[in-house]
Amino acid sequence: MYKQITITGFGGQGVVLAGKILGQAAAIEDKLESTLVQSYGPESRGGACSAQVTIADGPIYFPYIQNPDILVCMSQSGYDKQYPTIKKEGVLVIDQDLVKPVDEREHFAIPCTRFAEELGNKMMANIIMIGFFTAITGVVTQEAARNTVQGSVPKGTEQKNLKAFDRGWEFAQATLKGRRHKAAGQVGVVA
Repeated sequence: MYKQITITGFGGQGVVLAGKILGQAAAIEDKLESTLVQSYGPESRGGACSAQVTIADGPIYFPYIQNPDILVCMSQSGYDKQYPTIKKEGVLVIDQDLVKPVDEREHFAIPCTRFAEELGNKMMANIIMIGFFTAITGVVTQEAARNTVQGSVPKGTEQKNLKAFDRGWEFAQATLKGRRHKAAGQVGVVA
């Protein structure tokens, strides 16, 4: 396995923390190799930022990513900048309320910022995205991601963040189930 992941958004969304959580989940919990390269502008909030995470079951010789296997976009400006770099067969994951794709490419979408607001703190959108990403891609295990989230968030917020992670995970499960039913030719509401 060798997966290159770019997470992009704007400062204040927790993009770099999301990359750190994924890398740690892979390396510490799942016993894989991982690297993290982060990039952000001089602004602390509102400026473009990204995290590049490589996860592999063998050595990683170069940590910088030019053409990701998976692109996670949490802002339109991040999408606009990074979309041309995704591999042709790559997986695109977006915050559906903040990113409008420019073409018909298949993608996975979740309203993670809206869900975070519903949970009482839009700062948890990145944790919701991690839950969604984990279920959609399977790059790290659910247990590894949850354990890393719990150990990475501020003390006293662990349970709220785990609830946010689970919200993303559950939405991904429903998304995948819907796609399986559609592929099987089933229409309508399926329990």
